[in-house]
Amino acid sequence: MKVLVYSKPHCIECNILKRFLTDYQIEYEVKDCGSNPMYLEEVKQMGFLGVPVTVVGDKAIHGLQPELILEALGQKAEK
Repeated sequence: MKVLVYSKPHCIECNILKRFLTDYQIEYEVKDCGSNPMYLEEVKQMGFLGVPVTVVGDKAIHGLQPELILEALGQKAEK
């Protein structure tokens, strides 16, 4: 399943989110809202005002919510 992460370069939550995805070996594509304002418009069209936004399939998840991301991917968090 395709995973997109809308982020900005100096966003702490964005960097933590990307590290989480890497740690769980989840492949993702980054849409950098800092270098392409059109991506920020996409975020606004989804109903959010800021990043990070993670899109899993057709589900958009705002903020740093690893449990919801794993759930959308059909995975469970490691304990």
